Amino acid sequence: MQIHLNTDHNLKGGESLESSVRATVEDALSRFSAHITRVEVHLADENAAKSGGADKRCVMEARVEGHAPVAVTEHASTVGQAIDGAAERLVHRLDHILGRQRDQRVRAVAPVVDELP
Repeated sequence: MQIHLNTDHNLKGGESLESSVRATVEDALSRFSAHITRVEVHLADENAAKSGGADKRCVMEARVEGHAPVAVTEHASTVGQAIDGAAERLVHRLDHILGRQRDQRVRAVAPVVDELP
């Protein structure tokens, strides 16, 4: 699973930020790693130098084999909270998408059993 980090001009994306994002994404999405080819993380500070509420935005987009890309967005007051929230949202979306696919596969393979009298 490849992980790409993109930041806007208002955020300083250094090695520590990149390693933190990589660790969070790998930890959150480890059970889906066989299905995901790439994850793109986009970080932005929407209010730039102004202070405000939930002005940090994290968009995570996962490329899942055999599916359209899955993207989620999280707004928070800190970059770390935005990253954690987006990772959590992405896990829920992937659970839903891949869980439904798994359920369909099980139903297609499971034999029909008649009850005995």
